[in-house]
Amino acid sequence: QVQLVESGGGLVQAGGSLRLSCAASGRTLSSYALAWFRQAPGKEREFVSAITWNGGYQYYGDSVKGRFTISRDNAKSMQWLQMSSVKPEDTAVYYCAADPSYYGFDDAKYDYWGQGTQVTVSS
Repeated sequence: QVQLVESGGGLVQAGGSLRLSCAASGRTLSSYALAWFRQAPGKEREFVSAITWNGGYQYYGDSVKGRFTISRDNAKSMQWLQMSSVKPEDTAVYYCAADPSYYGFDDAKYDYWGQGTQVTVSS
């Protein structure tokens, strides 16, 4: 079983930066793809970014491309989402996800999820 715990959310002004962290435990995730999704009130969960097991490839949703950066450290069982030039529309609960065999934007295919961390961007 895999447990994922997000942290780093909070209130940030538009144009600012924030770094989200996701700590994994229970099983080594060195062979898992990792991802970030977000869900704003009244909206469906949205793909943000994904990274392959070795960090060799990263994939970003169009709304965050060029502003957010995903990274991971398998030795520490950690992944991060560096958020820059944030906008009010980035306000959402952010979730990290992991899967041993899927790498992509489909949230239904990720087996493991964290509980989420709230990010609020003020204008």
